[in-house]
Amino acid sequence: MTTTQDTNPPNDMLPYRLITGKDDASFCRRISEALALGYRLYGSPSCTFNGTDVIVAQAVVWPSVVKDRD
Repeated sequence: MTTTQDTNPPNDMLPYRLITGKDDASFCRRISEALALGYRLYGSPSCTFNGTDVIVAQAVVWPSVVKDRD
């Protein structure tokens, strides 16, 4: 049985999110929270260095609105 929660992200969140930030515990916590809500990782993370910190980005998607890639 499919519920609204299964088909739509919670709290009016978008089905695609690109989470970015400094590579630290806070960033990892944000990714972990998205996964706990039901988002899935999409693609590989990306990293860059801004001269001071490593900056990372990770896309996450809501599974029912984005088809799995083969």
